[in-house]
Amino acid sequence: MTTEIRLGAHGPQLPVPCIMGVLNVTPDSFSDGGLFLNRDAALAQARRMVADGASIIDVGGESTRPGSEPVGLQHELDRVVPVIERICADLDVAVSVDTSKPEVMREAVAAGAALINDVYALRRPGALETAAALDVGVCLMHMQGEPRTMQSHPHYEDVVTEVTDFLVRRAADCEAAGLDRERIVIDPGFGFGKMVAHNLALLAGLPRMVATGYPVLVGLSRKSMLAALTGREVDERVAGSVVLAALAAERGAHIIRVHDVAETRDALRIVAALDRGEVV
Repeated sequence: MTTEIRLGAHGPQLPVPCIMGVLNVTPDSFSDGGLFLNRDAALAQARRMVADGASIIDVGGESTRPGSEPVGLQHELDRVVPVIERICADLDVAVSVDTSKPEVMREAVAAGAALINDVYALRRPGALETAAALDVGVCLMHMQGEPRTMQSHPHYEDVVTEVTDFLVRRAADCEAAGLDRERIVIDPGFGFGKMVAHNLALLAGLPRMVATGYPVLVGLSRKSMLAALTGREVDERVAGSVVLAALAAERGAHIIRVHDVAETRDALRIVAALDRGEVV
């Protein structure tokens, strides 16, 4: 595996695998909803995650948990833009904006964001054209359906092939629209229109996505599949999340998106030591 990735020709150079810390400035996200609506609290959490080892802070102002409702444009702008501005002014870290709205993409990048993380893979009207005009990285995620309905009855004949093919096609569409290949990250979208068996198959098949040549982002932190596998509530899923992060890194994931940065950093150090052959 390569040891570094860059978000665009002039973007930040990041270690591989690197940690993306989740910072939801929302009242209703499934794990940290309501905790960081206050801008000072959001900045303090960003500081903690950077100190713990996060290379990217992913700021989101609209929940995409199963059953979530859309948020109005101005509400999302008011939530994310001031937080991104403060993080970029105060901390030496790459910032990502978790959004699907072109207007939020533009304002977030103007505030300092270096990555657009879009669960709709730039399929909403104007999103692809907007992203192509901005000199930042993009993360394209696979989702079957939309957040309100995605977990109703997801179905696949071959989930690894279907998700990989979608992401490769979507990346090709982005390149055709003018996005540089080196700016594109792909994300299989664990838990977004997938049942537990689909998620496990995608994790086992992760090397096939890595083999596409695009950096792969994996977000498994605290997700409901851990409830099914362990019976744990959201705030009891740190151990399970760390195990999944280590397995994803071992299978070649480049960016690991998590809530629990320090614990994940320790796990990734162990994986890296094994990879380098540092075994007594």
